[in-house]
Order: sequence, then structure tokens, then C-alpha cells
Amino acid sequence: MHLGVIVFPTDRSLGPAEFARAAEDRGFESVWFPEHSHMPLASGGWPGGPHIPEIYARTVDLFVSLSAAAGATSRIRLGTGICLVAQHHPIWLAKQIASVDFLSSGRLILGVGFGWNRAEMAHHGVDFACRREITAEHIAAMRALWTEEVASFEGRFVQFGPSRAWPKPVQAGGPPVILGAGAGPKLRHAVAAYGQGWAPMNGRNPVAAEIQGVRDSVAASGRDPDELDITLFAAPTDPARLDELQQLGITRAVFGVPSAGADKVFPALDLLAGLLG
Repeated sequence: MHLGVIVFPTDRSLGPAEFARAAEDRGFESVWFPEHSHMPLASGGWPGGPHIPEIYARTVDLFVSLSAAAGATSRIRLGTGICLVAQHHPIWLAKQIASVDFLSSGRLILGVGFGWNRAEMAHHGVDFACRREITAEHIAAMRALWTEEVASFEGRFVQFGPSRAWPKPVQAGGPPVILGAGAGPKLRHAVAAYGQGWAPMNGRNPVAAEIQGVRDSVAASGRDPDELDITLFAAPTDPARLDELQQLGITRAVFGVPSAGADKVFPALDLLAGLLG
């Protein structure tokens, strides 16, 4: 099982380049950054409680952070944890994703979320009720730009005529899409339709009960479920529990690291590095 780390890079924390370099130096397989464009005052609560943490409003841009991390490292994989695809224009987003994958020599993992903040989506002109359909269509449009010499797309939410776009991602077909969403029929359908994996949140999703359902949906679509990437965010740090999760089919455990300065981040990374085999 691969082990990775995730942090919120903010204007008050250790920078993404320094964080990624420190994670790579300690032997972690991947580093992940989240994204929010802004936090509307009308947001209310969040999935973790009634008060949204301050770091959600202070997060450095996801793709700027990944670019900085790519330039500071050579081996560690770079993950979006997660990218709010529906809130981006897909042509620009395809360019950003392809550029990071190109500049990192094919190290990007595209963690994708449907989103939970209604007010944030509304400010981007996104209908909350349509966010899953928009996400799926944006990914299909981006794949066309990533894989075709001359691409065009005609959908409900995205339309563009014959166009050329480079760079292409280093990874054939584009970076793997790992869907970060709660368990259920809609999630299973999405993974089977266009995802290469699932990224549940530990303690918030019935991971053990749902993994087989995801695998069955992927198998029914004609794909090999053994190729699924199951990435668990906020993974436990108990070695015995990690062994159990690996037996369940978890392929990557991602540990949270505090959004802080080097005096707190480096000791936290050192402690987590003790879990590396």
C-alpha cells in the first residue's frame, strides 16, 4: 500500500514546494493539495461540522501549488485532493492539468470532487443539482483535448469547435481520475463510467462496506476491478489498522498534516515517516 500526505498550503503555512520536497525526502509516495477558490460568508457549515476552518479561505491556488511542488521534486507523485472540476472552465482546466503532468514528467493524479459548498458553486455559476453531470462532461471534454490532435466537443454544458491544444499530458489519456465522493449508487456509476479509482474520506464514508460495490460496478462495465486505485484520505496512523485496510483493497493511505510552519510540519512528517516500510 502506498503512503501519501495531504496539507492545506496557505499564505500562513509552509510553502507547497518546501512541503513536497520534505515529503519526498522522507520517502512518501505522493503529496496532495486541496482547492477552494474562496469561502462565501453564506457558506454555513461543511461536511466536518458547523464551522468551516479558516484554512479553507486561505488556500493557495491548487495548480500553482502543484507547479511549485513539481519544480522542487523529481519522484513523488502529485495529487489534487480534490479538484472542484465543475467550478472550472474545462478548456482552461485541461490546459492546467496537462501542463502540470507535462512539467512533472507524468506524476499527476487527478483527484476529483463534485463539491459541497452551494454558495461557492453559485458564485461560479454552477447549479448544485447538476454538479455531477457537469463534472462528468467536463472530464470527457478534457480527455478530448488531451488525446486528439484536433478536438471538438458538443455537450449540454460544454461546446467547442475543432481546436488544437498542447501540451498533451505525459500519461496516456491523461492523469488517472480518482473520484473523491461519498459512497452510494451515484458514486459507483461515476467510477464505472469514467474513474480509475475512488478516494473516500476515512470516518465519513462506509469504506469497507462500499469497496465491493464499486468493484462490482467497474466489473459490470467491462473493466478490470483489480486495476482500481482506492485512496483513503485522513487515513488512520495505527499500523494494525493500516494492515486491515490493505486487506480490504485500499491501495493508498493519505495522512493529514497540519497547515502550519516548518516547526510543526517537519516533526509531523517525521512521525508519519515511521509508518513507511
